[in-house]
Amino acid sequence: MSTAGLDRRTRRRQATIEEILDVAIELMEAEGVAALSLSAVARRLGMQPPSLYQYFPSKMAIYDALYQRGNELLRDAYRSAGLTANTDDQLELNLIVATAFCRWCLAHQVYAQLMFWRTIPGFEPSPEAYAPALESIQDLRGHLQATVDAGHLHPDAASDEGIALQTSMMAGLISQQIANEPDASFEGGRFIRLLPTVLEMFYQHYSPTRGK
Repeated sequence: MSTAGLDRRTRRRQATIEEILDVAIELMEAEGVAALSLSAVARRLGMQPPSLYQYFPSKMAIYDALYQRGNELLRDAYRSAGLTANTDDQLELNLIVATAFCRWCLAHQVYAQLMFWRTIPGFEPSPEAYAPALESIQDLRGHLQATVDAGHLHPDAASDEGIALQTSMMAGLISQQIANEPDASFEGGRFIRLLPTVLEMFYQHYSPTRGK
């Protein structure tokens, strides 16, 4: 989060909030996503647990902030891959941005578990935290519509059903990879390296001649 234009006190508060979130991620990496302890976060920061409530009223509020932060980072990685891709081939571009999406998730597995798995009983992201995820869905819709416009896909591919199918297929690859080979590279991962095959299956399902 940018602190430009904020006064010194607000910048200091925002810096503490970011530090709390950084420590929370570190602890979740070590102990598990659902095992986050506010007392452990406070101890790591050298503050008393009650002081933590000045920044986050509950553990769920920390999860919510991390959910939002993770989705913002993933959205930005996805967009950056598309903006820097040096290709006019829409299918190649789709593979580039999908690869960037999957690479980010493998490199940030705690965020991915929080964002895509039901790891926290009772946790539901707030509308504000969920907003960047909706932006990513719109970005995906834009890529699929561009592929339709290029003549590679049936218009149904850019529908809500098409988006649900592609996100489910990609999430399945990521989940299988993290669950079975969390330390494997993107290139060597038994599941994640099937990404091009999964995209090809999607393209075949939504071929331009679908229904004819």
